[in-house]
Amino acid sequence: MNNIELKNVTKKYPNFTLDKINMLIPQGAIVGLIGENGAGKTTLIKSILKIINIDDGTINLLGQNNNQVNTKDDIGVVLDNSFFPEVLMPRDINKIMANIFPKWDEELFKKYLTTFKIPLDKQIKNLSKGMRKKLEIATALAHKPKLLILDEPTSGLDPIVRNEILDIFLDFIQDEEKSILMSSHITSDLEHIADYIVFINEGQIGFTEDIETIHNQYGIAKCSNDDLKKITNQDIIRIKKNKYSNDILTNDRKHFSKKYPQITVDKASIEDIMLLYVKGAQM
Repeated sequence: MNNIELKNVTKKYPNFTLDKINMLIPQGAIVGLIGENGAGKTTLIKSILKIINIDDGTINLLGQNNNQVNTKDDIGVVLDNSFFPEVLMPRDINKIMANIFPKWDEELFKKYLTTFKIPLDKQIKNLSKGMRKKLEIATALAHKPKLLILDEPTSGLDPIVRNEILDIFLDFIQDEEKSILMSSHITSDLEHIADYIVFINEGQIGFTEDIETIHNQYGIAKCSNDDLKKITNQDIIRIKKNKYSNDILTNDRKHFSKKYPQITVDKASIEDIMLLYVKGAQM
C-alpha cells in the first residue's frame, strides 16, 4: 500500500502554479523532497495536510482520501516554523497533546526530551532554534503516527544532533508500514536516509528517482567544447555550459565512460543533480 498517493494535484496562485503533481510514497519508505526556495515544496506539503485546498486532483493518505477522512491521529508533522505558542513549556505540551491524541505516549515523549536534552520546565521562547526543532520532532513522534511529514526537520541543528535524529527516523520505518516525506535543503541528510528523491522545480516534478540508482548510475561529466561536439544529445540529460568547459548530467555513467573514454565522469550527488536541473538546460 502507498501511504501517500497524489494524482494530478494542482494549486493555482496568481504568480505560481503547482502543476499536476503525481507522487507515490510506499509503506516503509523515506522520500526526500528537494528543490529551490519557491519551487513548490511547502505548497505541496500544505496541500497534503489540508492547510490549503487544492484546485484539482486527488490526495490519498494511508489509503483514504484526505478530503473525506480525518487522519490527524496517524500523521506526525514538523513544519519549517514552530507552531507552539512561545509561552508554553514542554510539560504543557505533554498535557495538551495527551488530550488531543488517543495514542499519545508520555513516557516516549519524555524519553525524547531526555535524549535531546530539553528541559520540561523551560518556556519555548527561551529555547534555541535547534531546541525548538527537536521539541517539534519529539512531539510528532510521541503520538505514534504511521506517517511523518517533515518540512526542514534538521534545519538549525548541528551535525551530531542531525545524525541522531536521522537515526530515529530510520528506526521509525523499520516495521515497513510507516513512511516519511521529508523536505530538506540539507541534501547530505537525504543521501544518508532517503529511499527515493523527488525534485520539484517551478511547481512541476523535475524527476523522481530511487537513491540506489542515483548512487550507482548518475554521473557528472566535465568536458571541453571540442569534446562536447562528439557527444550525442541522447546521452545528455542536462548540460551547464561554462566559458571554457561543460558539465553534463548522465543517468548511466558506465555507458557514458565506455562510449566517451576521453571524458572523466564522476559520481553525482543529489545536490549535483539538482543544480544541473536548475542551472542547466536540455540539449
